[in-house]
Amino acid sequence: MKNINSLNELIKEFEDFVVYESNLITNDSIVALRHVATGKYLSSVENLCYKTGSKLQLVFVRGSDPGPNSLWKIQFNKELATYTDTSITLQHTKSNKLLGISWYGSGNSYSYQKSPTFGSTEVNCGGNASEWKFNYSKSEENHESYLKSNDIIYLSIKKSVDRSGRTTHIGSVEFLRCHDVRFTIGNDNFQEIVCHNERLGVNDDWCIELIEQCA
Repeated sequence: MKNINSLNELIKEFEDFVVYESNLITNDSIVALRHVATGKYLSSVENLCYKTGSKLQLVFVRGSDPGPNSLWKIQFNKELATYTDTSITLQHTKSNKLLGISWYGSGNSYSYQKSPTFGSTEVNCGGNASEWKFNYSKSEENHESYLKSNDIIYLSIKKSVDRSGRTTHIGSVEFLRCHDVRFTIGNDNFQEIVCHNERLGVNDDWCIELIEQCA
């Protein structure tokens, strides 16, 4: 703490600390993930599923404000999430399903489900791989040690099953991306969410917003 020379400075220091504490994302908090480039929120609808690939609950971006379908419970194994070493899960609050990816196969032939239009890795709710890592985006200049509201981050997930169906610790790491590719289900169209291992750019930036802090 810097030197305090007056009561007003002490009060200001305390107020700043209270604001900082109120913005920290604690285990079991409710958050929303805003795609920075489009301003839309990562969303899912209970029992609305892909017609291809895993046929699990689909994930997309929609809306300029967070709503019931764009709320996620963030969970990790300590009180605060540090940038260096924290794995997280994101549970869709309406359906209780985890954000993730899916592998499938049998014998010596395993693969990950592909997205409906672009053919990158499909992102869904309810898949069999749901452990994510986060890191600050290159566009985030004011990052600190702990994850807090309005941080701009990358989200990544490791493909932990190899082509033979065995667990591997050297699987490729892919990043959550929203891009301007759409697919249709019924009369509605959705902006595709994928995971990829290409060069990172503006379509990979997500702003995490704290909706309700778990005490």
